[in-house]
Order: sequence, then C-alpha cells, then structure tokens
Amino acid sequence: MTTVNVRPMTTSEFDAWQHATTEEFAAEQVAIGRWPLEGSIERAVADNASLLPQGSPDLAYLFDIQVVEERRGSGLGRALLAAVEAAVLDAGVPALELNVFGHNTPAVSLYGSSGYTVTTQQMRKTLSPNP
Repeated sequence: MTTVNVRPMTTSEFDAWQHATTEEFAAEQVAIGRWPLEGSIERAVADNASLLPQGSPDLAYLFDIQVVEERRGSGLGRALLAAVEAAVLDAGVPALELNVFGHNTPAVSLYGSSGYTVTTQQMRKTLSPNP
C-alpha cells in the first residue's frame, strides 16, 4: 500500500487552500441547484468561518481531500485517508466525518470501501411542469 505522511498546514497554505476550496464548494452548491450564483462565494466563506473555528472533542471533519488527476487510481487517495484517520486518532478524536457529492462516484466508492457509512442523505429531483 502507498504510504503518505500528513502534517498541519502553514498559515499561507491554509489561506490558499481555504480560498480555492471555498470557490469550489460554492460552485458545487450552484451546480446542484442548492444556491444561486449571486452571493455563493460569500455564503461559502461565511459557512466555513462558522464551522472551522468551532471544533469538537469527539468529532473531526475532513473538509477536502484531493489527488491530482494523473495520480488518481494509484492508491494515494486511500493512503491519504488512512493517514488522516491516524492523525485524528493520534489527536484523541474517535470519529471522522466528511461530505461527498453523490455524483462523485470514485470518492463514494473509496469512502464506502474504507468503512464510512451514510449518516444523512439529501436527494433532489428537478421538476418540470406537465405539457
């Protein structure tokens, strides 16, 4: 199995990550029809600001995990997930949660095969009037 190490981000790494992730999250919310485009980035920034500093002694939350496209399928995602889980346990936190969009089938498969279970599920149907 591929082995990776994780470490805390530097302040500049965190700032860059938060900027990119916030824009991606806002775009996902717009794409699935949950948010209008106007104000979506501001809403994502506000959501992150309200969640990140709160913390919880019994739960960690994995906001983002990415593998560059040309390295996908090589075991790096699974290794990253295992390294994050080990870091969470080392910090004394017994549970890790994450969100995955339903259309991201490779991630859904990775998390399912890694022992993650669905705790909540949102479903959507786009409706159109009958002709």
